[in-house]
Amino acid sequence: MFTGLSAFPLTPVTDRGVDEAAFAGLVERLATAPVDSITALGSTGSYPYLDRAERARVARLAVRHAGDVPVLVGIGALRTREVLALAEDAQEAGAAGVLLAPVSYQALTDEEVFGLYAEVTAALSVPLVVYDNPGTTHVTFTDELHARIAALPGVASVKIPGVAEPAARVSRLHGLLPDPVTIGVAGDPLAAAGILAGCRAWYSVLAGTVPEAAAAIARPAFAGDAAAATAESDRLAPLWELFGRCGSLRVVSAIAEELGLVAHPNLPRPVRGLPPAERAEVTRLVAELDLRR
Repeated sequence: MFTGLSAFPLTPVTDRGVDEAAFAGLVERLATAPVDSITALGSTGSYPYLDRAERARVARLAVRHAGDVPVLVGIGALRTREVLALAEDAQEAGAAGVLLAPVSYQALTDEEVFGLYAEVTAALSVPLVVYDNPGTTHVTFTDELHARIAALPGVASVKIPGVAEPAARVSRLHGLLPDPVTIGVAGDPLAAAGILAGCRAWYSVLAGTVPEAAAAIARPAFAGDAAAATAESDRLAPLWELFGRCGSLRVVSAIAEELGLVAHPNLPRPVRGLPPAERAEVTRLVAELDLRR
């Protein structure tokens, strides 16, 4: 569950709330795809924009429609009290694990971040993934802070952002983290490099919408076939460029629309979909990169 390819699906949202039928369809699609786990309510799942009741419902839907594929559920929120309530909801829904980012408005100190994970892990009966996403949370983890948190009971994996030259950091983290704790990479454009450097999991935006394209990178990368994994990642370079320019959430939202998996619009306001020019670019890339598989 904390190795291999973890798919992060969208949570489609309309003016009436979560589009539950579309979300269930996305999860069912992943349940028959080459993924090792499904992570609902990650950043691709727009968790900060949903209230507790919506998130509890999404967690239940994910578990119900995932078949035998284990489901992780994001529980990030501004206050520890809210995180603990969301953790309870995720466990009641049957989640196999939870994903926690230190969401912040006031900048958090290292002690505050550690205290959050200490309180939450003490209340959990399922494993936890540490979600290191500084671009969204504005919290930067040092390797030493990762090591302190990873020593807490129940911490199973650490999700780190992708970097261009990951070997040194991954090696250092391997030396600091307890043996059972896996290191997972995020940032799809840099995932192949992270896996080849020793990350044992890929927490993937792309896999949540087009799992076959992500698996075509993940399979050779986890097998140590650097040439094949790099070639497949390089093939998607135009898509990675669009991720960087427009944000991966907006791009995969447009891909899901193009594939007929979700309606338009499907992002929680004030977040909007791509402008017409970039949307036309997605239409072209879906065809050119064979993303309809």
